[in-house]
Amino acid sequence: MSLSALLAGGGTAGHVSPLLAIADDIRFQDPEARIAVLGTPEGLETRLVPAAGLELLTIDKVPMPRRPNADALRFPGRFRRAVRDVARLLDERSVDVVIGVGGYVSTPAYLAARRTGTPIVVHEANARPGLANRVGAALTSPEHVGYCFAGTPLKGAQVGMPMRTAIEAIDRDEPAQRRAAAEALGLDPARTTLVVTGGSLGAAAINAAMLGAMGELDAAGVQVLHITGAGKGEELAAAAAAFDHYHVRDYVDGMENAYLAADLLVCRAGAGTVAEVSVAWVPALFVPLPIGNGEQKLNAAGSVEAGASLMVDDAEFTADYVRETVLPLVTDPQRLRAMEAAAERMRFPATAARTVAETAFRAAGVPHPGREYGPDRWTKHERFYRTGEETA
Repeated sequence: MSLSALLAGGGTAGHVSPLLAIADDIRFQDPEARIAVLGTPEGLETRLVPAAGLELLTIDKVPMPRRPNADALRFPGRFRRAVRDVARLLDERSVDVVIGVGGYVSTPAYLAARRTGTPIVVHEANARPGLANRVGAALTSPEHVGYCFAGTPLKGAQVGMPMRTAIEAIDRDEPAQRRAAAEALGLDPARTTLVVTGGSLGAAAINAAMLGAMGELDAAGVQVLHITGAGKGEELAAAAAAFDHYHVRDYVDGMENAYLAADLLVCRAGAGTVAEVSVAWVPALFVPLPIGNGEQKLNAAGSVEAGASLMVDDAEFTADYVRETVLPLVTDPQRLRAMEAAAERMRFPATAARTVAETAFRAAGVPHPGREYGPDRWTKHERFYRTGEETA
């Protein structure tokens, strides 16, 4: 008996990436599983889901109105139609389980599942849950709810963040891995390396601060990989031309190499980034996005409290801060090693995609295939212990 699952979520990489990781694990366990992804016609899912070989179904985005206007008047009817359309999909496709990760389409998917009696599984990425997943968690049982960060105010359990197996496999204690990653990025493996990224959209404040401190970093012998975001790096690239070891990239395909190469990472505090850094044990300085409802500060709070990272407000991340705080930190191996050790002690869950997939099989009443994960899917812990067993 193969599983039929509808995965609901999209709009941003923060929703699409964990969704794809869950789908990948389901397909690994059950190659005959029927998986469809529910999204909107405008989000990143329109590109990423078909590229992953999955079927994308779309419904209109129906955001909750924030003020009384014409959209508010149309909202009830549009929302009812969205729920009805998803309920029809669930019936027509004999869907066994709805797996939601939040976002605009998840609320209609949860309500449609409730209407049709389809089991619901919820994964919440942020430390502060969004409206959709608060609804989903209320409509299902606690054992079908998982969240990324400890202390998230939802019933359920901390499972971590579904992510690519390449991230879960990172082992910064293996010199060969770190050397290969640096070389793949065009970096010198022997140099102290600072990796800076503002995410896929870039971060103007981070870029400006790094531009102002470029000379001091170079003079200290620090190698910098600065991932600026598409179209955000022209000024930095022009200035960096004067320095041999300041590397500017619009993007990096495969952040596992950046995590391995970095002695220190400067980054935003999106849920996916915080989770990946925590799994990979990368010393980090988080610069939370200053807009939104404050979820980025909450995402990073546990890591900072554990001593695995630092955090600074966006407005305070200036060229002076880079000179006075970042530069002394990245050139202090003892402090960095202490941060890595603190990250290891956190024991951040590293196999969330497996956990959510197992929950989906169980919720649907479909036996989990129990297929064993091979070396290409081992986490660093599994590789260490299983390799040791084989050579004992």
